[in-house]
Amino acid sequence: MNRFSVRSSIAALTVIACMTGATFAQDASTQRERPMFERLKPVLGNNAATPATPLKTWNGSFVFQRVTYKYNMVGTAPSTGSSTTIPTFIIPVVLKFTKNGKTTTFSPLSKISNGQTALANTIASPVFKNLDFKSGGVDMGTTQYIDAYQRGNFWTTVSKGHTGYHVLLGTPTTLPTLTLTVPAADGGVAKDFGITVGNADIFWFDTQIENYMKSHTQIVPNSLPIFLTYNSYLTEFGGCCIGGYHSSFGSTAAPQAYAHSTYISTRGIFAQDVSALSHEVGEWMDDPLVVNTNGNTVQCGILENGDPEEGFANFGAFPYTLGGFTYNLQDLVYLEYFGAPNTTSVGKLMTFKGNPFGLTVCSNGG
Repeated sequence: MNRFSVRSSIAALTVIACMTGATFAQDASTQRERPMFERLKPVLGNNAATPATPLKTWNGSFVFQRVTYKYNMVGTAPSTGSSTTIPTFIIPVVLKFTKNGKTTTFSPLSKISNGQTALANTIASPVFKNLDFKSGGVDMGTTQYIDAYQRGNFWTTVSKGHTGYHVLLGTPTTLPTLTLTVPAADGGVAKDFGITVGNADIFWFDTQIENYMKSHTQIVPNSLPIFLTYNSYLTEFGGCCIGGYHSSFGSTAAPQAYAHSTYISTRGIFAQDVSALSHEVGEWMDDPLVVNTNGNTVQCGILENGDPEEGFANFGAFPYTLGGFTYNLQDLVYLEYFGAPNTTSVGKLMTFKGNPFGLTVCSNGG
């Protein structure tokens, strides 16, 4: 079975929602326009070539309702107290749409409200730059957002003699721009959430970026490549709008994890500035290779830590100001949400922001 058909069939199952009947985050088939994120099932195989250096990950587990849930996360175990830095690449993706002889272009190299490009603004954001973060009033340190989140996720361990624990993104290296002309059968210019955007089919798009990764030898399994689009959404089975996704592919011994996010320049719109990026990097952190399914078809077995909050006010995001620009970072749930003991996270919290929307274990905010 080829990559497209495997992923299409998996996506059609819409198994990423919090509960069996709640498919807000992944099912795009019943409504044209709604905020979504995706995780695409990896297609892995044996590779006889010289083994590559795999992404640094560790394994853990927790018990919920007498079921053991295993997980694989980026970095080293918090109990080691060590710091891990993951080499990071950003690939600007320019999408072009041609209709009736007119070409419309959506590029992350476009200038935005503060005079910077969307790409530069992304690199200058708290996803990559340090800011003093607090969770539940407790200082997580001056660090990157996803590192602060993960420290809070395991704060009981980190705060007890393991404060050197960090998982950081390296200063991003910008690779050559990927320019794609979207076939009419796979997308077009649309008006979503009241603004003009580009739309591209997620499976067509995924094929293009996989080809890019295969042709750029700098991208290796122990790194994270991030593909950045601008004022565009991906679609799935005709439904819109996907702000980002993550997956992996390649060798079973050393899969290549990767992510996509879009940068929407209009305030208050789904996937505004780096909100989608914070969502996807957070989910990459807690399920980098997209293997944390535990054989389940409900959210308790799948550590999609951003999905439960995307349906709330401001799509679950909160403002943080850095360098004179106010970014929106999406709140992320802690392991307690998935059923882990409430002694794991800082202050026994359910989310990084302290559960402002009143989530309960394995509930759904969609």
